[in-house]
Amino acid sequence: MKAQGVLVWLTGFSGAGKSTIAETALQQLQARGRLAYVLDGDRVRKGLCSDLGFSRDDRAENVRRIAEAGLLMADAGVVVLAAVIAPFRLDRDRVRARAPRGRFLEVFVDTPLDVCEARDPKGLYKMARKGLLQDFTGIDSPYEPPLHAELVLRTTETDALGLAQRLVDDIERRLSSSP
Repeated sequence: MKAQGVLVWLTGFSGAGKSTIAETALQQLQARGRLAYVLDGDRVRKGLCSDLGFSRDDRAENVRRIAEAGLLMADAGVVVLAAVIAPFRLDRDRVRARAPRGRFLEVFVDTPLDVCEARDPKGLYKMARKGLLQDFTGIDSPYEPPLHAELVLRTTETDALGLAQRLVDDIERRLSSSP
């Protein structure tokens, strides 16, 4: 019997906590014996998508490439945690449309922009506010939150460990109830 995989897309502002939650969930999934992998937006941009910028078209292509890689891995039975801003709803909806039914889970890491900006782990918001970064999501480029995310994780209400546990429990529940 083929192992069941799923593409879990964590979306939210830069600094929302997507990668932290994904990495924590990865450890929990692996501890449960699940084959899992994190496709982190920053890391993918250094390799698979290193030829892309931040224009609207380049962002769409970035999401498409990550989705295709993630869907291939999910088809092989991997739980793929894609921690990617993917600011445009249309791009995320296209990923959902490509995924087999029940094999795509959109997770909104709901962290207010002011909280993300206060965290600013990479100094990107400061650079964007100074005009040194163009098309920065939340500053001079929009972010469209999901309308119907399967799961919403609010980082101002619970820590990353608790949010990852909630995510893993949801993934396990979905995988155990699907054919």
